[in-house]
Amino acid sequence: MAKKFADLVARRSPESQARVEALHQKLRAQMPLHELRQAQALSQDTLARTLHVNQAAISKMERRTDMYISTLRNYIRAMGGELEIIATFPEGQVKIENFAN
Repeated sequence: MAKKFADLVARRSPESQARVEALHQKLRAQMPLHELRQAQALSQDTLARTLHVNQAAISKMERRTDMYISTLRNYIRAMGGELEIIATFPEGQVKIENFAN
């Protein structure tokens, strides 16, 4: 007989549930652009219309490994977010302000 997923999850130890939640948060904090767009429930076509480009341009942008900061900022803003550039050093993090606008 099939078991409900919720029942299986409920039987796991609190430690196991905490580990899964930590992994979930880590994976959610690190994702490529196309997954970020999908997590925001946006299609390439919808994002393209917002940015006044065609769908193929969005597809190409999502596959790029190098782009202008302004292009990335516009992509993120079109999804309703804001881009921040953070430099990480052993002694801490610094938000870079040069690219704010």
